[in-house]
Amino acid sequence: MLSFRNAASSVVRHNAYKLMGTAPQCAQKSTLPDLPYEYSALEPVISRDIMTLHHQKHHAAYVTNYNATLEKLQAAISRNDVSAQIELQPALKFNGGGHINHSIFWQNLTPETTKPDSSLEDALKLRFGSFENFKNEFSTKAVGVQGSGWAWLGYDKTSKSLQIATCANQDPLQGTTGLVPLLGIDVWEHAYYLQYKNVRADYVKAIFDVVNWKDVSKRLSDAKA
Repeated sequence: MLSFRNAASSVVRHNAYKLMGTAPQCAQKSTLPDLPYEYSALEPVISRDIMTLHHQKHHAAYVTNYNATLEKLQAAISRNDVSAQIELQPALKFNGGGHINHSIFWQNLTPETTKPDSSLEDALKLRFGSFENFKNEFSTKAVGVQGSGWAWLGYDKTSKSLQIATCANQDPLQGTTGLVPLLGIDVWEHAYYLQYKNVRADYVKAIFDVVNWKDVSKRLSDAKA
């Protein structure tokens, strides 16, 4: 029978790897993903300066800090230091979540003109009545996030329906709500302030012009599968 100390350690370790979607035996350092387009490709909606800063500085920092936290966690696990493992959870969640969220965000955007496929379009109409109703509700939620955070369109595997949710700071959608992330809008000020100042609503309205609906549609198809 596992001792309480070992059992607690096992639970903390399981939760940590569940957050990042990796198994204990294959935990590896994360790397900053390349953008699937040039830094200037989303102009005029999102400027080159914002994209460069956002990707090279902010996302890169989440990756660096996550890797450093993971090393500390693995060391704490190896010495069965449950207290240290618990203390590391907030940093793991924040930085790991930042890496997860931004990795999705870059793929959610594109300089190309795209449209939802029939499956996504039907799901949006079923849940929200129309595509415009969805955009309005999603935009309202995004603009209304207090402080820093994200607005998400997610898929609920239990009800088999689309849901709109918001997450504070860098909380990852699936790890904190169970919803599979399909489309996310970063409403941290660093995502828009250089260009849109403090008018978050203008940024949210404009970003729909560069949403990669092909990516969103594929994420829905994968979630259903």
